[in-house]
This record gives sequence, C-alpha cells and structure tokens, in this order.
Amino acid sequence: MIFTALADKDGAAKVSWPGHEHRAAVGKGGLKPAAAKREGDGASPIGVWPIRRVLYRPDKAPPPLIALPVEPLHADDGWCDAPGDPAYNRPVKLPYAASHEDMWRKDDIYDLVVILGHNDDPVVSGMGSAIFMHLARPGYPPTEGCVALARPDLEALLAAAKPGDSVEIKLA
Repeated sequence: MIFTALADKDGAAKVSWPGHEHRAAVGKGGLKPAAAKREGDGASPIGVWPIRRVLYRPDKAPPPLIALPVEPLHADDGWCDAPGDPAYNRPVKLPYAASHEDMWRKDDIYDLVVILGHNDDPVVSGMGSAIFMHLARPGYPPTEGCVALARPDLEALLAAAKPGDSVEIKLA
C-alpha cells in the first residue's frame, strides 16, 4: 500500500490511505523534487519512499504491535545530518562529533518515528537526511522536512502498514 502525504502550495497537508484522511504537517521549505532536495532546506522531498522501520520511546509507551520492524530508541541515539561525514543520513550513537539530530527529544515529536527510505540507497552527501514521519506539534507547525501526524493518526497508519509499503509525498 502507498500512504499519500499531499500538500498544497500554501503548506496545508494531509495524509491519506483507503478509508482514512488525516491532517498533517510537512516541511517549512514546502515540497521539492527529490533531485532538488538539499540538506537544511526544510523541504519535504517529493517521491515515493519505502517505510524502513519504526522507532519508539520505551519510557513513554510500549512498542506498537504492528507488522513493521520496530526498535526501541535509547537516550544516546542520534542521526547524522552532516554532509561529508561517513555516517551521513545514518543512525549514530551520542556523543557524536559531527552535526546530528538527537533522537531522544524533550519535545516528544520523536516518541514514535517512521524511518523513510529517502536518500539511503545509496546515500548522496548533501541530498537530505533524517526524513521521517513523526508526531506533530500542537497546531501542526511546519517540520524541518518530515511529515508529521497526531499520535492517534500515526498509530492508525502504522496499524494498516505492512512490510513493503511506502509513503508518497506529493503536491496537491
């Protein structure tokens, strides 16, 4: 199945799949074709991205009972976003000398994270990293390039997802 993240030119976004449609947030830089995506531009990459696995905060909730691969996050988990670093767009253990995302966040948006297969096979330095589906902040403000949903909506998506499914990010 393909889950569709659709956004208009003004940034209004939704994620849908058969029988479901939910409000979402996308990148503050809008949507860009994957070939034009650059590290730090705040854009969500247009394209179809396989769902790789799901990460969750075990101190906040039990593991989701889903058909996808699920792994717990740890307080020392990070994700490298430094172009040129050998671990670019890969998970890392903290402390890590190069620029990185802290996956164990205080703002709760990474309490449940879907790793999408953007720029991971092969990784191209500078073409964007850490493109996830994660929990939306209150009011659905734009993300740094990810797709964000309310927790119940992301849980509903994960309950429907199976290995081999993808997320398509596209303009309305």
